[in-house]
Amino acid sequence: MPSLGCKRVDQISTADVMGVLLPIWSTKAETARRLRQRVSAIMKWAIAQGYRPDNPAGEALGAALPKNSGQRAHFRALPHAEVAAAVQKVRTSQAWAGTKLALEFLVLTAGRSGEVRLARWEEIDFETATWTVPADRMKAGRQHRVPLSGRSLELLQEARETADRSALVFPSNWYGRALSQSTLSKLLRDLSIPCVPHGFRTSFRTWCGETAVAREVAEAALAHVVRNKVEAAYARGDLLERRRPVMEMWSQYVAAQEG
Repeated sequence: MPSLGCKRVDQISTADVMGVLLPIWSTKAETARRLRQRVSAIMKWAIAQGYRPDNPAGEALGAALPKNSGQRAHFRALPHAEVAAAVQKVRTSQAWAGTKLALEFLVLTAGRSGEVRLARWEEIDFETATWTVPADRMKAGRQHRVPLSGRSLELLQEARETADRSALVFPSNWYGRALSQSTLSKLLRDLSIPCVPHGFRTSFRTWCGETAVAREVAEAALAHVVRNKVEAAYARGDLLERRRPVMEMWSQYVAAQEG
């Protein structure tokens, strides 16, 4: 905002975009990459609308930016055997009840932060023990059904006690507001847990690989898009019923490791 926010879209140059990216290009490579993508998306829209003829975050910028020699950083994650201890630490912390419930629910469902923080009661079907995340909140833009384990259902019942009228499953302690994007990360950081919320998805996936969970079931549980076109042509179901015992096993595994 300080650098580009006050400029008309047709007045932003490649040099302007480079000036924003260069200070973090090598030290915060993933953030810089995402920032460039977002700027580029805005510029492509501006071109389509006739507001400017070129994309200052496009190929010319890519040729001018230095190469990042380091490997792409992965999300910090815990070994799956340490997940239970982290959950227990969260559970006994002094954090807001909704935050603690959201974090544990995220772990047990292998969900993404935004999917969990913005979950609404209308998405929960207690009768079928299923959480249906709408397409507009999914990374791939497709509806995702999540089978809920017994412990996940218990968390939802507890969440009802802190529910407000906003229809959010895990509201913040500010009435009617969702948990912020940084809330779960801050909780882990404050408790000195060396992981980020997204990292628990890695913990779950590693556990799947080490417990002979079929690859297609594990990938479906994470709502990953099938990249192989031939494989994708046949993988049209979401394997919900095959995923149901897996999520129960994961929940029981985490519970068994506690203490």
